Amino acid sequence: MQRWKKIIRNTIFVAVVIILVGPFLVPVPPLTGTVSEAELADPDSKFIEVNDVSVHYKEHGTGAQTFILLHGFGASVFSWREVLDDFALRGRVIAYDRPAFGLTERPMPEDWSANPYGMDANIELLRGLMDSLKIQRTVLVGNSAGGALAVAFALRYPARVESLILIDPGLGGGRGPQFPAFALPLMRTPQMRHLGPLFVRDISETRDDDIRRAWSDPTKVTDEILAGYHKSLQVNNWDRALYELTFAPAYPEMRALVSQLTIPVFIIGGEDDGLIRPTYFESIARDIPGARLILLAGCGHVPHEECPLEFMSAVAKFLDAP
Repeated sequence: MQRWKKIIRNTIFVAVVIILVGPFLVPVPPLTGTVSEAELADPDSKFIEVNDVSVHYKEHGTGAQTFILLHGFGASVFSWREVLDDFALRGRVIAYDRPAFGLTERPMPEDWSANPYGMDANIELLRGLMDSLKIQRTVLVGNSAGGALAVAFALRYPARVESLILIDPGLGGGRGPQFPAFALPLMRTPQMRHLGPLFVRDISETRDDDIRRAWSDPTKVTDEILAGYHKSLQVNNWDRALYELTFAPAYPEMRALVSQLTIPVFIIGGEDDGLIRPTYFESIARDIPGARLILLAGCGHVPHEECPLEFMSAVAKFLDAP
């Protein structure tokens, strides 16, 4: 009996050591060919420090009305290239990269005072950006997960929002890929944080297919468009930041909260959205008092990219409505 107790005890000890130490023995090669955010900047790129994060943004146009454009998961200001100047004809327009995307800084855990990738931090970053740029009220234009941020911000700071334009919105927690709650503490351990970059690097292998799935007609996705999306994968620490985002503090499911919105809301969805069913947009529109909805034929999850003329025509009718 003593012999078996010793065997069991030793087995447990070895298993614990393997669990605690084993992950650190797996090599995680550093990324190669990545550069700083500034080295990838466009001629019209700007950077501003907000809540200890260097935020990349673009600003076009002038006027009394201001628009702030919020991209979806995996996208960046590049997503607004087809409509940025159209919005600028109507006033001042700001498009910025949310943390973990584009050319906005990727803060690492050792530098955090608070997790910058969670929904709460994103709300406060948007408020800080508005304060820094002296924007009192704005029209928030959010695509997909950017729509979730727009709604969350409007619920917390309704006086700062003139209206919402939600493009194929996904009103979950705004974190992107969702994981079971029981898995989150495990993902936050040092062992999994060590291995995490290996898991997310697969995105670079599947990125092109993911982009094409967002379009109704994937043949319209050119090499230039793919290159624009891949720019985010050339930034230092993009893999670590994306892993941190996947389990950052989320937000309550906003579907149950949208009835509290007291500002004008316009929902634009693609009839051929293969990522979120259009019936979801119809259901959300019914839940929001006075919300307007239009579904664009021949458009997928990113109608502002795939169908910019039809998209801006619909936006103009909403903005010009009495």
